[in-house]
Amino acid sequence: MIIVMSPDSTESQVETVIRKIKEAGLEVNISRGVERTVLGAIGDERRLDQELFESLPGVEQAMHIVKPYKIVAREWHKEDTVIDIKGVKLGGKQVQIIAGPCSVETPEQMDKAAQFVVDAGCKLMRGGAFKPRTSPYAFQGHGVEGLDMFRKAAGQHGLPIVTELMDVRMLDTFLEYDVDVIQIGTRNMQNFDLLKEVGKVNKPVILKRGMSATISEWLMAAEYIAAGGNHNIIFCERGVRSYETYYRNMLDVTAIPVLKKETHLPVIVDPSHAGGKAWMVPALSRAAIAAGADGLLVEMHPSPCEAWCDADQALNPQELKDLMGTLRGIAQAIGRDL
Repeated sequence: MIIVMSPDSTESQVETVIRKIKEAGLEVNISRGVERTVLGAIGDERRLDQELFESLPGVEQAMHIVKPYKIVAREWHKEDTVIDIKGVKLGGKQVQIIAGPCSVETPEQMDKAAQFVVDAGCKLMRGGAFKPRTSPYAFQGHGVEGLDMFRKAAGQHGLPIVTELMDVRMLDTFLEYDVDVIQIGTRNMQNFDLLKEVGKVNKPVILKRGMSATISEWLMAAEYIAAGGNHNIIFCERGVRSYETYYRNMLDVTAIPVLKKETHLPVIVDPSHAGGKAWMVPALSRAAIAAGADGLLVEMHPSPCEAWCDADQALNPQELKDLMGTLRGIAQAIGRDL
């Protein structure tokens, strides 16, 4: 950490700052200029609270120079992490498309959806048993009954399942049904109690970006999970809130290479929630893979016009199959497999 003292700071104020740094177990480098004194804290600066130092008399500014996230940072783990989901590899050279309906509706719907996911060549299936909705009157999902339907339908085809956990009280139920990948939705990205609990389990976690979260906030949310011992984390960019109303969210394609630089963990994209319209999904998907995404989270419904949730953004089975063919070519062009 670098601490810049104000031009009118006293020697006593400088000594107070030095003492605080040393009390945290760090050494201090003192640089006295013509107008300002600059103090450099040498050691593990994560022990130092930036706001505490900025509140001290005589301090003009305090700045961290080391990233506050450590476990998820690439500087501590140079190689890309590849996550194994029951034999399905996500990350590294392999690109995975996770497809399925927005919500679990009926056993028949899920059986058909699972078959279409396999037919398209996808190896992982998504589906919502618990649904966070803007309106309290909208369909909220079947809950535990939905988990049971999902598990049975996907199990017939050997598909690992991805579903969203909204409430920490349901974590034991998710483990009971052997949910293969736990998804933390955008509204819960900074639900720190929930993040701490999924950090204690040995399950891959998809962490979606908050509606208006910065990259740093997103990385720190992942650090909460990693700090608990669970390092199987997958970042999911799903678009951020902007002033534009033509589409549902603004897909931040720039976040993909930025995350690839900052973290060793896999990065996937949800083009369905970004665009909000099925016709946008192929273009956003192509852009995501070309930009380096390790996978996609795509909504597909056996009959989109009959979907109980987000019907406008779901692909039909043939559209998913066509998309897979296109994405395979893009992946190969950049030296990856799909």
